[in-house]
Amino acid sequence: MVNLTRIYTRTGDDGRTHLGDMSRTSKTDVRLQAYADANEANAAIGVAVAAGELPDDVRQTLLRVQNDLFDVGADLCTPLQASYEFPPLRVEAAWIEELEADCDRYLERVEKLRSFILPGGTVGSAHLHVATTVVRRAERRAWAAIEAYGDQPGTAKGEGGVNPLTATYLNRLSDLLFVLARVANLPIGGDVLWQPGGGRAEAPPNRRG
Repeated sequence: MVNLTRIYTRTGDDGRTHLGDMSRTSKTDVRLQAYADANEANAAIGVAVAAGELPDDVRQTLLRVQNDLFDVGADLCTPLQASYEFPPLRVEAAWIEELEADCDRYLERVEKLRSFILPGGTVGSAHLHVATTVVRRAERRAWAAIEAYGDQPGTAKGEGGVNPLTATYLNRLSDLLFVLARVANLPIGGDVLWQPGGGRAEAPPNRRG
């Protein structure tokens, strides 16, 4: 159980912070950026849930995802080791399969895509599109951390790699959030579709000065 008795600690005033294994790293470390982006994604989903007037089953799915994202962050901030005194939380393949099942289930509610989609429509859909883009950034940062540190256990604190299932989870989550953004627009008749050329009847000629 987490027990926070103080909010500020002053231990990060030198531009460094603790990872999950208590090793120290720079606050610009790509590993830290990955779990910071996962935290930002969690906040964006929280706004969608709070403001979006979403269906109850969508809200429950997103609540589960919010809990998962804390676990994803915990995984990203704890370097892989061959053994642990206290085994940390790790993303598992079953979590990814769960997201895929959610995608398939919610996709049955919406029409097949006829065009690219504009973010917008209902408030809930707009916020879910924002959350989608943040999750995709978190995935990119996770892959950058994997490229920087590898995916193998280390022999000392701070030296281990990154669990690649974190990036896979974020990839599937971005897919799910995109689908849920479409579901959120069903009350207004469906997607807001992209119109090439901004909806103009004829694109203007290319003029050069």
